[in-house]
Amino acid sequence: MTTTETPASPERDRGPIARAAGLVKRHAGELLKFAGVGGTAYVVDVGLFNLLYLGMDWSYWYAKILSAVLAMTLAFFGNRHWTWRERRGTAAAHRQYALYFFFNGIGLLIALACIWANAGLAQVWPQYFDNAIAVNLAANVFGVGLGSVFRFFAYRTWIFNSPESAEALPGEALERA
Repeated sequence: MTTTETPASPERDRGPIARAAGLVKRHAGELLKFAGVGGTAYVVDVGLFNLLYLGMDWSYWYAKILSAVLAMTLAFFGNRHWTWRERRGTAAAHRQYALYFFFNGIGLLIALACIWANAGLAQVWPQYFDNAIAVNLAANVFGVGLGSVFRFFAYRTWIFNSPESAEALPGEALERA
């Protein structure tokens, strides 16, 4: 090796799976709490969605919006007072809730986009996509799953980001991973 060459950084030598595993390991406690709060909110969301959509014959659009808003409110309090209680910072609860509502609105749009995609597929293949199971998979598996990944990083980065207690924001963690 010449004097102008530098050895490869061990951080850069790791592949994307190893970096992702390191990120998960570093934030395992947060992820488990987030999953617990989210799992509880998910049960409320799916239960209420199905009660309104199947039990009360509501439109799946309105059923999903109402179930998501109520589940979101429950999750806000769980995340604020348990998942990230040490990261709450000095921001007032109403300011945090407004940001939380905004990012959950984006998460809801992700779920609604999955329902929209399912509705489009139902026009082409009604035998597969024009039924309650397909709508539930679109809304409550794909929509909630994709939305949860987005929400975890959005909450941690912009809502519960107390600088005095935060280890690293997601972008910094990815750079170090």
